Amino acid sequence: MRTAFVRRTVLSASAVSLALLVSACGGSSDSGTKSDAKASAPASASSAPASASSAPAAKGKTDAELTPLLVTAADAPGFVVAPDAEAKLAAGDSDEITTDKPECKVLVQSQALQKIGTPTGTARTGVTAKAEEAPNATAEQKAQNALGVTATMVGLSSYDGTGAHDLIASIEAAGKACAGGFTATAEGDSTKYESVTAGTGAPVTYGDDDTASLVLTLDLEDGDKAVTYLTAVRTGSTVATFSSISLTGKPESPVTLVAAQSKKLG
Repeated sequence: MRTAFVRRTVLSASAVSLALLVSACGGSSDSGTKSDAKASAPASASSAPASASSAPAAKGKTDAELTPLLVTAADAPGFVVAPDAEAKLAAGDSDEITTDKPECKVLVQSQALQKIGTPTGTARTGVTAKAEEAPNATAEQKAQNALGVTATMVGLSSYDGTGAHDLIASIEAAGKACAGGFTATAEGDSTKYESVTAGTGAPVTYGDDDTASLVLTLDLEDGDKAVTYLTAVRTGSTVATFSSISLTGKPESPVTLVAAQSKKLG
């Protein structure tokens, strides 16, 4: 089943997204997954890249300051927010992962919304688009529709000094260095990333702050592909990261959520 191998290969990000997609249909239909399908964990935090002299110094925000700045359903109508996403994501912060190309590790960390470097504060949530369905749809039909929508994990990370700028720079550099693909290994399981290409999740219309938008394509064991949209936008000392997947195909670009979150950060 596609849900099973996405959970296994898209690392901890997929496990959270699966929970979001299932909750969006108002039930816990998990009949299409194997109970022992293990989602690999994201990497432990690595040091942020060297500071760029052109980036202005800044004061980072705390957890308490960032949490109310996270995008909500009120900020983005048509989306559902999962209340327990933070706890699920925080559980993987200390887990280890390796990549055959060290510069690609930041992509997997960002994909799973793991803490990177030494942030002064973080806040994370999970959001899904509301599935379209007929008025008289059955529970099974609602569950199937829910699996097809895009789930996006949204994270805010704040840094002192030039840390936020440096994080965006490392993601942009990894996008170029890892364009031809790489392999990530966690808990003994390896995942092959076939390619990394430029995305459209963070148009330049969001302002002069740094942005990075990438599409990560995974080569799965049975020949299918899984696609993740990875978008990062810096507003002052804070980086907003968006990791989007769909369990039944290519996700939608998170432009609506990026705009709503960027507006809330000011």
